[in-house]
Amino acid sequence: MRDGSPDQLLLAWYDRHARTMPWRVSPQDKAKGIRPNPYHVWLSEVMLQQTTVAAVRAYFLKFIALWPSVTDLAQARDADVMAAWAGLGYYARARNLLACARVVADDLGGAFPETYADLLKLPGVGPYTAAAIASIAFEESAVVVDGNVERVMSRLFAVQEPLPKAKSALTGLAASLTPKQRPGDYAQAVMDLGATICTPRSPQCLICPLNGGCRASASGNPTDFPVKAPKAEKPTRRGRLWIVQSGESILIEQRPAKGLLGGMPGFPGDGWDGAGGDAPVSANWRSIGEVRHTFTHFHLILSLSFAQLPLGVNPDRGEFVPLSQFQPDSLPTVMKKAWTLAFKGPAGN
Repeated sequence: MRDGSPDQLLLAWYDRHARTMPWRVSPQDKAKGIRPNPYHVWLSEVMLQQTTVAAVRAYFLKFIALWPSVTDLAQARDADVMAAWAGLGYYARARNLLACARVVADDLGGAFPETYADLLKLPGVGPYTAAAIASIAFEESAVVVDGNVERVMSRLFAVQEPLPKAKSALTGLAASLTPKQRPGDYAQAVMDLGATICTPRSPQCLICPLNGGCRASASGNPTDFPVKAPKAEKPTRRGRLWIVQSGESILIEQRPAKGLLGGMPGFPGDGWDGAGGDAPVSANWRSIGEVRHTFTHFHLILSLSFAQLPLGVNPDRGEFVPLSQFQPDSLPTVMKKAWTLAFKGPAGN
């Protein structure tokens, strides 16, 4: 390894190569006394859970334009926040986002707690998010471990235990390297290293600042790490969606607050999410095809049935929304696929 401890080497590398992100304060700006905005750090970290930086950028900018402060977000309508979140996935995050914003705004005077222990008390804030906010926004020496950090640690120390069992050991190794000085920059440095150099398939070991002491690199097979247990094959679920048009309106159902796509608008459905349910109205249904979507734990195939109804029909489920007021972008991705098939495919002809 080059001269210096791993944290010093990483921080020196980060000072030169830190990624530019709309929620991040660069090392150069921090040297000028500019501090990270805790609201921005929290918002970005919630959005980044199981989502790529590339996908999050536009959503983050949209949110801070609509709701510049945590108090503004706390006062927003649930439906507006869910619509702004549509397409980002893992919709429980959006519900937790609102719950957390309202606790911070209403109970804490609009100021985020400054310690890992107190951040953990907030709705929807788990160990990773609490550590990220504590270290990046408040310079607490908290241990931040995401998938990138796990990969860097597993390679640096050639950890033989497979994931996910190795998570505890990898967290301990990450803790052993986390410095007291500049812990926020260090946390971001490790994540940047994993995202740009110590990548899953093609690590660039020759330009890595930790290469000299990396055991996986020395083995000649860095991509053997982290060791992963065999993945179970994802099951496939099937179900149905009923798409109803009446005049210039379309039938939309608000999904239950909890569960898959909780709180999001969508088409009435059955058989795929455990909720069940009959057709929303008696009609002469015709099949218009199917859509496919993959969630974290299963593949989904939905058969679509379409009906055109006369005005004045009252459905058993959902309510009619004028097409002139309906925003397809407010739909979760799987429902947006159904919309596209129905109104740009056979049903829309």
